[in-house]
Amino acid sequence: MTQNVTDATFESEVLQSGEPVLVDFWAEWCGPCHAVSPVLEKISEERNLKLVKVNIDENQSLAMRYGIQSIPNMILFENGEPKANAVGAMPKGMLERQLGLAE
Repeated sequence: MTQNVTDATFESEVLQSGEPVLVDFWAEWCGPCHAVSPVLEKISEERNLKLVKVNIDENQSLAMRYGIQSIPNMILFENGEPKANAVGAMPKGMLERQLGLAE
């Protein structure tokens, strides 16, 4: 299940999470963001990751904090720290490799 997070909830939902969290930085107007969303859902289910979405238009300080310059931009957090990231819509296998999740 995907959860929307904001500037106010990011710390508790991502940085303090006891499980790995895949953060999807996106915007409503971004076509590739919508295209990659089902792929992220599938990866999060298969890898038992918490999936959260950050709308960069509504949460600009988070986008700035993590240097988001293009979207979709996905960052995998473990123990409150960014571990890997991937930028752009791509096939599932490529996205898993970019995020260090490939088997």
